Formats: sequence, structure tokens, C-alpha cells
Amino acid sequence: MHLSMSPARLGVAGAAAGLLLLPLAGQAVAAPSVTQDSVSPTTMTAGVAASAKLTVHSSSCFTAKTLGVGVRDAAGKNLDFPGNASNVRICPSGVKFTSGSRTLPAGAYTVFGFWQESGGAWHNLPSHKLTVNTATSTTTSTSSTSGSPISGQSVAWSDDFSGSIAWGSKWVGDTSSSYAYGNHNPDDNKLDWLDQSKVTTSNGVATFTAQPSSHTLENGKQAWSTGLLTTEGSSGGFQVKTGDYAETRVKLPSGSGAWPALWTWKDGNGEIDSFEYHPDNPNLLELTNHVTSGSKYYTDSAAVAPGQWVTIGTHYGASSVDWYVNGKKVYSDGHGVGSNFSAYLILNLSVCAGEYHPAPSGSTPLTMQADYVKVYR
Repeated sequence: MHLSMSPARLGVAGAAAGLLLLPLAGQAVAAPSVTQDSVSPTTMTAGVAASAKLTVHSSSCFTAKTLGVGVRDAAGKNLDFPGNASNVRICPSGVKFTSGSRTLPAGAYTVFGFWQESGGAWHNLPSHKLTVNTATSTTTSTSSTSGSPISGQSVAWSDDFSGSIAWGSKWVGDTSSSYAYGNHNPDDNKLDWLDQSKVTTSNGVATFTAQPSSHTLENGKQAWSTGLLTTEGSSGGFQVKTGDYAETRVKLPSGSGAWPALWTWKDGNGEIDSFEYHPDNPNLLELTNHVTSGSKYYTDSAAVAPGQWVTIGTHYGASSVDWYVNGKKVYSDGHGVGSNFSAYLILNLSVCAGEYHPAPSGSTPLTMQADYVKVYR
């Protein structure tokens, strides 16, 4: 989760780390020093999204509350990469971090790693120059279609979460016809109770949060308030249709009971699951075509894991639905959706009730993050 920055984070990037006095068994001791081994990017193209990569190590093992990559423009404005890591174990052997992606205007910037100690103090690591070049006409033309694996497509609809959620006009978050009771659905092994306040944005990332609710479901179980985004019921009323390619980039959750998904729904069916994920199967994505037929349990320990950012896309072909993970086609069902398919998009964080996957083991909130949702046609 990307946390708000304290005033100390807004200054010029400093040395690798200072010595802090932390209480330990009644005595003050020096905190471990953190060394930045590498940070990237050093160049970007204006308007083209890129992620940051950071490698650090410490003088001794400890847990940093937050680890991320900062960016400052020439005026010192904070433009950090989204998707900070939380509760990161840093040791002398080192740790690698990859942020969410973002775009920047052309210009000169500085880029650097930062970390936050458990007590809340922030530490900026050494800064390096980041140059964002002006996109040429060729680059702009290429980037407008490079997001879809389907030749000739361009973005038809998108949300990069760079501002507040466009409730009403683009998204609805408190009801869905896919839920039997509109805002909750206990018959589908869900503890969900929809609450649009459980989807928030910061620095180009949407965070979905689920936590115990005061509501009780019809089966007597305690509900969890949680976040959902659907285009159904919005004034825009956007629907994907046959031939479209939909893609999202999400940070998979780690807590027991978390059940994130990108899927479609309309008129009691129309369900194509771009993905479903359960942390008890940490390296597995469920890919399913409920409109005709087709499903696959896709396993990839390198790309799919709790806390990992992964890009997942689906091409709704008339004769075959195709799924892509990090730009690579991983499954074609050979059945498709037919020539007249259309349905609303849903991106959400459900909470399992325990029938097929474990329910939450306590009351600790569950979170999922999303970098964007895009549809190409």
C-alpha cells in the first residue's frame, strides 16, 4: 500500500542511512545501515508507463515498515512510483523490489530508494539522475497499440487511477446484479458486503480493502465490508464485446480469505473470469469461460505469488477466449464467446466464507492493489 509521506520524505535524498537510536531491552542501540545497490530507471519516455526496480542490503537483518522508489522533479515535487512494499525483511544478502508503473512528463528528475523504520521515520537513499525524453511520433504511434497483443487495436476505455474514483460516471461500487442481494451474496461462498469507500486511490494505484463489518449475512456469518468496481449502472455503462482485449495490472493479496478477480457479468451470466486468485494456492490463477466453456488452472511461481505485481489480459474472441500473463499467451479455450457477446466489467476483492478456500483467520484487513484497467478494440 502506498502510504502518505511525512515531511521528512519531502526533502532532498540523503545518504544511505543515518544511525538511529532504537529502544532495545532498555538500551539505545544503532539501527542497521541500509545500502542502495541499484535503482532504475535512469531514462523513460514521456507518456510511456514504466516501473522502478530497487536493490538494497543492510548491515544486519531487520524489517522495514515500507520500501519504495522516490522521484522528484526539478522543483522538488514528490512524484514517487506507486505500489510501495510493506514489512520488508532486509538482510546483508539483499532484497529486490519492483514498483507499480507510472508515466512522467518530459524533463529532468532524480530517482532514489527510500525506506521507513518501524517507528515511522523515513530514510532517503542516494539519488540518481532520471531523464524523461520527449516521445517521438513513431514512439507515440507504437505505444498506443503495444498494450494489446491483438494487432491493430488501440485503447477504447481505461482507468489508470491517477485521480479519485469516478463514481457514477465510470464505476459503481455499492451494488452489482451479480450479487443476489445487490450489495452482498452469501450464497456464493462470499462474506462480501459492498462499500464503495473500501476502494481508494493514491499516486496512480487503486487499493481495495476488506475488513470485518457490523452487518450479519442471511446465513448468520459476519460480513466483511469490501471494495468492488463495476461499470454496470454507471452513466457511461461501458461494456466489453466480442473481439475486445481487457487487461489489468494487480498486486496480489497475501491474507487468508482474500479472493480478487477481474471478470464480466450481464443478465445473469456473461461471466468471463480474466483471473481469480486465492493465496492458499499462492502460484495459481484460475482462468474460466462461463459463457460457453473452458477453464485452466495456470501455475507460474515466478509471475504469480502473494504480494507480486502481475499483468493479466483476456481477448474475448468469437471462437476462442485467450488469456495472457505478463504479455505471454498462457491459455486458449477454443470455444470463445460468440459474435454477439457483451458484458460489464468487474474488478473486486471478495472474501471467502470457507467452503472451497479458507476464510480469514482473524480480523486483520485484506488488501489488493490495481495499477490500471484498460480495454482495447
